[in-house]
Amino acid sequence: MDKPVAIELKNISKYFFGKVIANKNIDMTLYKGEILALLGENGSGKTTLMNMISGIYSPDEGHILVNGEEVSIRSPRDAFRYKIGMIHQHFKLVEVFTAAQNIVLGTKEGGRYSLKAINARVADISAKYGFEIDPQKKIYDMSVSEKQTVEIIKVLYRGADILILDEPTAVLTPQETEKLFDILRKMKEDGKSIIIITHKLNEVLAISDRVSILRKGEYVGTVITAETNTKELTEMMVGKKVDLKIDRPKTEYDRPLLEIRDLTINSDDGSKAIDNISFYIRGGEILGVAGIAGCGQKELCEAIAGLRKIVSGQIIHKGESLIGLSAKQISEKGVSMSFIPEDRLGMGLAPSFSITDNMMLKNYGDSRGIFVDRNAARARASALIEKLEIVTPSTETPVRRLSGGNVQKVLVGREIESGPNVIVTAYPVRGLDINSSYVIYDILNEEKVKGTGILFIGEDLDVMLALCDKIMVICHGKVMGIVHAEKTDKEELGLMMTGSLDLTEEKKEKRLGIAKDSNLTEEEWIEGAQKEADNG
Repeated sequence: MDKPVAIELKNISKYFFGKVIANKNIDMTLYKGEILALLGENGSGKTTLMNMISGIYSPDEGHILVNGEEVSIRSPRDAFRYKIGMIHQHFKLVEVFTAAQNIVLGTKEGGRYSLKAINARVADISAKYGFEIDPQKKIYDMSVSEKQTVEIIKVLYRGADILILDEPTAVLTPQETEKLFDILRKMKEDGKSIIIITHKLNEVLAISDRVSILRKGEYVGTVITAETNTKELTEMMVGKKVDLKIDRPKTEYDRPLLEIRDLTINSDDGSKAIDNISFYIRGGEILGVAGIAGCGQKELCEAIAGLRKIVSGQIIHKGESLIGLSAKQISEKGVSMSFIPEDRLGMGLAPSFSITDNMMLKNYGDSRGIFVDRNAARARASALIEKLEIVTPSTETPVRRLSGGNVQKVLVGREIESGPNVIVTAYPVRGLDINSSYVIYDILNEEKVKGTGILFIGEDLDVMLALCDKIMVICHGKVMGIVHAEKTDKEELGLMMTGSLDLTEEKKEKRLGIAKDSNLTEEEWIEGAQKEADNG
């Protein structure tokens, strides 16, 4: 390739605690005006390598060359001096500041800041690449995609020609992802050089020019995207052949564990997040929930887990309402529930606690006396590390020091290890590499076969169609339909997700006609409607 080189890495190595190898003898090249995807399993050293380019870490061995000249990057300020900017997986923004204040924070403008000049420059950057941002909007009022936009504009404002994006689509909807990719393509046309870390192979094939693969901290190779495929990339990443097939075992269980009846929930701003929806969570069944982000999935999960106040409606177990009960009281009613939230570090785990201590959070209240049994928790943590192949120096490592994918493994593993009969999970494989994702799918299927009822909120419709038994589609807080996964397709799900197709209205009209002709009672009508949904 005759393109000029933007960054070249030679024999880069990084060690932690003196013996833990994060990167070893990495050679990699990024050309000007290209998008390079960086692929690897969780803990393979991708983020560590990029942190050395962006000045968060310094390499223990090796050389970094920018535009053909060897450089020493000891801080993010050094990185910006060489026009390198990184957009981290977990945003580095001040929530109470506006977008403009965050964008200009830390820069040396010379003299007093001119808000008018800042806004004008932000507007120019936005117009050039297609961003949509209100410079005066507070960060705490922004959606995830808006916050990401602020992070990208922040590095462009500082003059970055080399951009590194760590898992940029992990929390974006398919529509937001495509919009981001359009922006990245415009940047590429403008001569920017971009490295994108992602586990989503379909995105790698859609956006990149070349793909570099790491495995266990070492460089495996680089391939041209147009000349490779999902199977080859997976084998290079994992080091062996992987069967990319999700099983959907048949079960004999069919008992309703929880009935959600006429449920209405408000969002944080007081508007309706979930509007009068009804469904069952059955044992031995995975019920998927599909919908564009922000359509009430998060609030639904939190309400079922007892973490969000319910405006009206019921959550019923064996004829008894669970509304207003504590987690312990719910457990005493016979519902052992595990909740895997979307926000793994903010809500799911204590970031500064070790893996062992996070394991104890689930059942420390069961201890007799004032002391807890850390030995038992440490043994469970060790077993979990082995089973899910969690990359960590020890069981006593704070989870905030782990890679995003390994943090997710700790959370999922802890919740399933507790032996639940109901699992409520939002995006359980978000941030996981493809091999780890299939491990989680297998674990969920194991729980399903045991008779556990699983509510699965996902973002990949192909996965939902393969894994789930039924799929409930939500649009603007309302149920558009509950369909059998084997009897639907992505096109029908997409129409329901956008509100273009409402199967509940069609079935309601049909059922009302039957009720009128046969004089069914309201309860008989509901029972018949449920049976019809169960039968597809």
